[in-house]
Amino acid sequence: MKSNLCWLLPISLYLLLAGCGAPSNSSMFAAQAVGGPATDHILTIFAAASLTEAFTELAATFEATNPGVKVDVNFASSNALRLQIEQGARPDLYASANTLHMDAIFEAGLVDQPLIFAHNQLVVIMPASNPAGVNSLADLAKPGLKLVLAGPEVPVGRYARQSLQKMSTAPTSGSDFAGRVLTNLVSEEETVKAVVAKVQLDEADAGIVYSSDVTPAVAGRLKTIEIPPIFNVVADYPIAATTNSQQPVLAQTFINFVLSPSGQAMMSRHGFGPVAR
Repeated sequence: MKSNLCWLLPISLYLLLAGCGAPSNSSMFAAQAVGGPATDHILTIFAAASLTEAFTELAATFEATNPGVKVDVNFASSNALRLQIEQGARPDLYASANTLHMDAIFEAGLVDQPLIFAHNQLVVIMPASNPAGVNSLADLAKPGLKLVLAGPEVPVGRYARQSLQKMSTAPTSGSDFAGRVLTNLVSEEETVKAVVAKVQLDEADAGIVYSSDVTPAVAGRLKTIEIPPIFNVVADYPIAATTNSQQPVLAQTFINFVLSPSGQAMMSRHGFGPVAR
């Protein structure tokens, strides 16, 4: 099966798995919970760093709804997590910030058919003091500006470079806008959270991150510039159970939870766009 078939019918697959006319979230999880209160079942999830806040809440809610279950989430860049899986790590679930890394391990037979569970988009961030006076996208090309991005192998770093290429097509951008912006690149980080940290600590004048990463915890130390849809890149987030998960039923139950109305509401609260229902 070609990997691009993974993304065609995510919601119909969800309905097939969850069942039409499913009970409410709490009763559905109670019916599918594995073991009793005295039994410990560990669900191990590898999740993109940009999912830290959202999946921390999802994991806590899932544990509360499923007595005896512990959710252990390992947050890192999607590419680093993919490499760990390829090298033998065996979580029960993998949630990526792009389809590229998920496609690779799906084609290798390491995960089941993935489902898209959220969307994200990009935003430019600056320190609250804005020492470089970045007031527009055009200012990213200012000579001497200190720009920090995630590395090109990291999904958000790849998306940021794609967005800069889109900006280069604007008549007002001037010659080789993306190239002039990347000349200002002073650091390439391993995760989007590292980009946010450098900017909020005034170690860089600007960065490009997901809008969901401008969380309440850091928003007071940052300024932002929206990237118009014509120049933005929508990030699709897929999730899949690993083919040799030790907790396959529990893994599927968690996927159902993420795709449920309450799970999607949590994702929305953390700045993610929900999937179409």
